[in-house]
This record gives sequence, structure tokens and C-alpha cells, in this order.
Amino acid sequence: MTPEPAPGQADDAQALRAALRHGLITALKARDTDAVAALRTTIAAIDNAQAVPASAPTPTPTVASAHVAGARSGAGSTEAARRQLGRSELRDILRGQVTEHAREADRYDALGQSEAAARLRRRARALAAYLH
Repeated sequence: MTPEPAPGQADDAQALRAALRHGLITALKARDTDAVAALRTTIAAIDNAQAVPASAPTPTPTVASAHVAGARSGAGSTEAARRQLGRSELRDILRGQVTEHAREADRYDALGQSEAAARLRRRARALAAYLH
């Protein structure tokens, strides 16, 4: 399990996540399909990185009664706590997405698929804007 990020770092991480989500909304409104695809993929990669490892033990209810001390019921009662990522970890994920798009664009260029390469480069540029 990753240690809790420092308070300032957690705020920075939240600000970066908020910026990505705001950018997605803006791209959706502008019908910028390349930015939408890049931002959705990146947000999903961040969500996946925050997932609890499958090897982590999940609490199993022994008694299905609301009258047991500490028992929880209702929506979200079986949800596991997610890992908290710091800003540097989020930036690493973002940087990895930019690098992956650029690398794939080079491969498409080598195969003579210039339109697909240009699309991937637009996606990389859309994400790179959040690294500054």
C-alpha cells in the first residue's frame, strides 16, 4: 500500500485530477474527439492505478445483520478504500500516456499511416498541456 501523500501534495493531486476532468468536459463541449479520447484514457489509467491490489484481503461479512456493532449496510458498504496517489505519481501516469501516444505515432508513420500518426500526436499534445 502506498503511504498517504503529504497534505500539500494531496491538494496538488486533486487539482490535477480536477483539471483533467474539467478539460474532458470542455473537450466534450467542443467536440474535440482527440482530446476526449486522450483524457478519458488518462483518467481511466489514473483510476486503475488507484485500485486496491487484488491480493489485498477484502472484508467478508460474517453476520448479515444491521444490529452487529461495526456492521455497515447500504450503498457503498462493500467498497474498498482506494489508494491515494500523489501529484508526482499522477504526473508519471500522464507522462507515460504522452510517451505512449508519441511512440505509437512514430510506428504509424513508419507504416505510412500519416493520418493515424497525426491523430495520436494531437492526443499527446492535448495531454502534454497538463504537464506544465
